[in-house]
Amino acid sequence: MSSLAAQYKAVRSMTHSLAVSMSAEDQMVQSCAEASPMKWHQAHTTWFFETFVLRAFLSDYEPFSENFRWLFNSYYNGLGEPIPEKSLRASMSRPSLDQIVDFRVHVDHAMEKLLAGKLPEDATRRVVLGLHHEQQHQELMLTDMKHALFSNPLHPAYENAPLTDAKDSATEIAWHDVEGGLVEIGYRPNTSNALDFCFDNETPGHKVYLEPFQIASRGVTCREYLDFISDKAYTRPDLWLSEGWEAVQNQDWQAPLYWERDAEDATGWRVFTLRGWHPLSALLDTPVCHVSYFEADAFARWRGRRLPTEAEWEHVASEATPCGNLLDSGRLHPAAATSAGVSQLFGDCWEWTSSAYSAYPGFKPLEGALGEYNGKFMSSQMILRGGSCVTPASHIRATYRNFFHPATRWQFAGIRLASSTDSQQ
Repeated sequence: MSSLAAQYKAVRSMTHSLAVSMSAEDQMVQSCAEASPMKWHQAHTTWFFETFVLRAFLSDYEPFSENFRWLFNSYYNGLGEPIPEKSLRASMSRPSLDQIVDFRVHVDHAMEKLLAGKLPEDATRRVVLGLHHEQQHQELMLTDMKHALFSNPLHPAYENAPLTDAKDSATEIAWHDVEGGLVEIGYRPNTSNALDFCFDNETPGHKVYLEPFQIASRGVTCREYLDFISDKAYTRPDLWLSEGWEAVQNQDWQAPLYWERDAEDATGWRVFTLRGWHPLSALLDTPVCHVSYFEADAFARWRGRRLPTEAEWEHVASEATPCGNLLDSGRLHPAAATSAGVSQLFGDCWEWTSSAYSAYPGFKPLEGALGEYNGKFMSSQMILRGGSCVTPASHIRATYRNFFHPATRWQFAGIRLASSTDSQQ
């Protein structure tokens, strides 16, 4: 089996393993605007391989269903076919989950045949892109299912085993000086290797100038964020950006998403996780997560600090090995920082930066419909870096640019602080 065929099998098998314990009813739920049903994720990632690989490079391929060509398209307007409203995905009881599983098997058999032969370079690059696309959806399957289970009044758990190390103590926060200067960020693709991968929005590599700055050794913990709440921060407009303050008032934010009042816990709160409810007192030293950019920015103001820019974050992370508490650990929740130095750069929580999502100088999207993958979203969104506890380990790197609207809270997003060197703590 070729290296690419082995990668394909591993990624597709991971998707199956993430979904297999969920019932057909679970997999139909779409509980918030950002989410999609779990069965839709499985169909859409399969649609990607059928649409962009098999139809183009396997001459005798017979599509599973011509209706699936438009039904499981997401936002590729260049394909010229109607796209169902995202809000309607939860109303699609048909095709059934069994049919979607059959669709996956059908495409996998055809892909196995294709991957057994010698692929053109363009086909190889599309397969690699499709695998990373599916890994993105693996993360979304878990973030979406967490919200779906939380929205259920029974609050069922995705995994029944509780967090066993939730009471680990975090290291004391330390501030690391970074000289700055002229540095390079972004990815420089190895054009001679079709298996080399980055998303187009990570290119081109380019130089930026950084003023000297400090960066925190770890992410902000639930304990530290609880102090922010206790200081009545959610009632203080002076801490918030204007749009953030509107969100606080209109959506009645009082704490991170998945925190609920609980008189039985010493902190007064409990937290919903993929492993069910846990008292906040058991999670105080773990990184706070499921906060919006507005909350991250307000917390930084409250501490007299700021969020790092994406260039600052990448400059620091480029010196670190991209490993940590990622999906492969099986924990499915952020863990306390227990090591010295600048830690938690990869895994645990995506970290909000202060940088708006825009193109790098000289950016060129992919040609054709694939060019819609990232470039069309470069508006009104903020950059996050580093991956989370539900990001596949082979999917993350220092140059990876995630992006969400600043009010987004359903994702595993947290906070790392920074400051200019002349700032006071």
